[in-house]
Amino acid sequence: MSPLPLQELSDRLEIQDLLTRYTVAIDRKDWSLLDRCFTPDAELDYTSTPGGQKGAYPEVRKWLEAALSPFPMTMHFISNSVVEIDGDRAKARTYVINPMGFPKKDGSLHIFTVGGYYNDELVRTAEGWRIAKRVEEFAYMEGSLPEELGIGS
Repeated sequence: MSPLPLQELSDRLEIQDLLTRYTVAIDRKDWSLLDRCFTPDAELDYTSTPGGQKGAYPEVRKWLEAALSPFPMTMHFISNSVVEIDGDRAKARTYVINPMGFPKKDGSLHIFTVGGYYNDELVRTAEGWRIAKRVEEFAYMEGSLPEELGIGS
């Protein structure tokens, strides 16, 4: 196997940084940083998880903010990204493990973990790589959703 060209190495690092930036934005609830992860017209589909939404980025961003703001603790761990680059476009499939903590009335956290995959289509823009399409694929849940969420398990 021959060494990867410098452009492909750079693209792979930039894509990994993008995927990490998404997790940081979500876990910090930094919605302006989240805007630097997606194209303005990105299509997102989180419907494989309970209570998930599907649609254009601006609408799904509002849902993400509303759905995640009540959680004082989320930790999105990503790994095992398989990235296929074709010029200014790429596809990536990335494992995600996401422990979440929801406040209970007694002050403790109801902890549960969601695992799955992010299936992304990415594009190179003037501002760098961005996600143009994301389909989240649910794999498992350890624990249960808090009843207070009202979305079933």
